[in-house]
Amino acid sequence: MPVLMQSQIRGVTFDQARLDRLARAILSDVGEASAELGILFVGDQRMRSLNRQYRGKDRTTDVLAFAMREAPHCSSDLLGDVVIAVPTAVRQAKQGQRSLDEELVVLLVHGILHLCGYDHERSEKEACRMRRRERMILRSLARLPTRVNRTHHASRITHHK
Repeated sequence: MPVLMQSQIRGVTFDQARLDRLARAILSDVGEASAELGILFVGDQRMRSLNRQYRGKDRTTDVLAFAMREAPHCSSDLLGDVVIAVPTAVRQAKQGQRSLDEELVVLLVHGILHLCGYDHERSEKEACRMRRRERMILRSLARLPTRVNRTHHASRITHHK
């Protein structure tokens, strides 16, 4: 299950190796352990452009998910891409009184659930179902060890609300 990560952000640091490990745990938790996932960290301007282009909303957002399995002629192993606006995540982390790394995990869970077909904008019932699943995953992630054994872990770098 390759997790390909790329950051277009300068001047803001976060633990990419930990996010890689947690992304794999999230994929496993949602029954997609063998899926390929792209994660891209962008600035607010790039996110605004993507949100305008793909959703018709001319504003930045915190996370977008692009499900690849919905695309014609796509490999079934490729789940999709999660794009996270880091400056927005920084603001939300401050507002929520949590670290940037914690906020990025919340957004990653949210994005991956969108890739798996969850959509809080579809109905209130679906929104409740998605929130419940997010809480379950975040609780299970909290039980994971916080350190990564670097000799057994290799982080690779590349790339809806």
